[in-house]
Amino acid sequence: MNATAPLPLSANSGHLRRLAALRWCVLAAELAVIYSARPLFDIALPLVPMLFIVVMLAAFNIITLLRLRDVTAVNDVELFAQLGVDFTALTLLLFYSGGASNPFVSLYLPPVAIAAAILPAGYAWALAGLSVTAYSALVFWNVPLAMQDAERAAHLHLTGMWLIFVASALLITWFVARMTEAVQSRDRQLATAREAALRNERVVALGSLAAGAAHELGTPLATMAVLTSELLRLPESTAAMREDLTVLREQIAHCKGIITSLAEQAGQTRAEGGRAVAVDAWLESVVARWRQLRPHTPARLSLHGATPVPLIVGEATLEQALLNLFNNAADAAPTEVEIDAEWSVSHLQIEVRDRGPGIDAQVLLNAGRDFITTRQNGAGIGLFLAHAAVERYGGRITLSNRADGGAITRVDLPLAALSASAT
Repeated sequence: MNATAPLPLSANSGHLRRLAALRWCVLAAELAVIYSARPLFDIALPLVPMLFIVVMLAAFNIITLLRLRDVTAVNDVELFAQLGVDFTALTLLLFYSGGASNPFVSLYLPPVAIAAAILPAGYAWALAGLSVTAYSALVFWNVPLAMQDAERAAHLHLTGMWLIFVASALLITWFVARMTEAVQSRDRQLATAREAALRNERVVALGSLAAGAAHELGTPLATMAVLTSELLRLPESTAAMREDLTVLREQIAHCKGIITSLAEQAGQTRAEGGRAVAVDAWLESVVARWRQLRPHTPARLSLHGATPVPLIVGEATLEQALLNLFNNAADAAPTEVEIDAEWSVSHLQIEVRDRGPGIDAQVLLNAGRDFITTRQNGAGIGLFLAHAAVERYGGRITLSNRADGGAITRVDLPLAALSASAT
C-alpha cells in the first residue's frame, strides 16, 4: 500500500468524530483558564470577546456533531476546514491575551501534528504555514496582558509553558493512539476480507473441478451399475455376495443421484425447493442421508432444544458440510459417531464426536484455511469446504480433542440467515 495515499473517506468520519470530542476538552480548558485568570493570577482578560469566541466555537462543534449524523462521506477538505476553524479561534483568543508572549501559543502544535497524521502532505504543509503566519502576526498585533510584577510574570509564563507542554503531549498522544487503533482495526478487517476472498476463489476453483469430475464420472458409474446388475443375476452368486452386490448397487445409484442433482442445485442457494422445515426434521434427514452413505458405521443422534422448533429452509452446501464432518468422524473411528444437536430460537449448535486418535495440533491451528488431512489418502478438501459453507452463513467450526480420547467438531450456526422468514 502506498504510504502517501489518502485514507478512505469512511476513516475521515472517524477522524472528525475524534476532533469533535477533542474540541470539547479544549473548550472546557479554555473556559477554566478564562474564568480563573483574574482570581488565581490577577490577570484581567477581556471577557466579552473571549467568551464570545468560545461560545461560537461550541456552536460550531454542535453543528459538527449534527453533520456527523449525515451519511455523506467526510473528505480531506472538510477536515482541513475543521482544523482551520480551531486555528482561527485559537488565534483570536491569543490576540486578546498577550499574543506570542502567551505560553498558550504552543497550542498551535497539536493541530499541526494531527493534520500531519490524518491529512495528505499538501494540507498538512498548508496548516503548518498558517500556524507560522499566525504566530508571527501575534508578535506584532495583540492586546498586551497588564502585569506589573515582572518576576511574577516570568514565573507564570514558565508555569504556563509547562502546563501547555503536558496538555499538548496528552492531546497528541490520545488522538494519535485512537487513530492508530482505528487504522489497525481497518487492517485487520482488510486481512480478514483478503483471506475470505482467497478462500472463495479456491471454493470456486473446486466447484469447476467438481463439475468436470461429475461429468466424467457418469460413464464409469453407468458401467458399474450394469456390471453389478449382471453379477446379481449369475446363478453361482452366494447369498453373501448378493448382499454385498446389493449394497454396492445402492451406493452406485446414490452416487448417480448426487451427480444428477448437481445440475439442479447449481445456481440455487436453498435446497428442498424453498420449503420450510423444522430444524430437527432437517437434521434427521441429513443424518439419514449420511447413513445411506456409511451403512456400516453406527451413529447415535441426539436432538434437543426449544419448542416450538424453529423453521428453516435447508441449504444444500450446509448439508454437504455436515456430511463431510460426519465422514471425517467415521474415518477417524468407524466404531461409533455421536451427533448431538441443540438449538434455541436463534442459534443451532451441532457437536460431532468420535473415539479416534484425536486431531493433530497442525490441523487444529490451520483447519479451514488450507487443505489439511491426517489420512494417508485424504485430500483435506471436505473440512475446507465445510468451513467455507458454515462461515458463509455467519457460523463457525471449532475443533478440539476429548479428554478421554477422540475428537469433537462443533458447529455454531445462527439461524437468522436460514430462517423461513428470511426467504
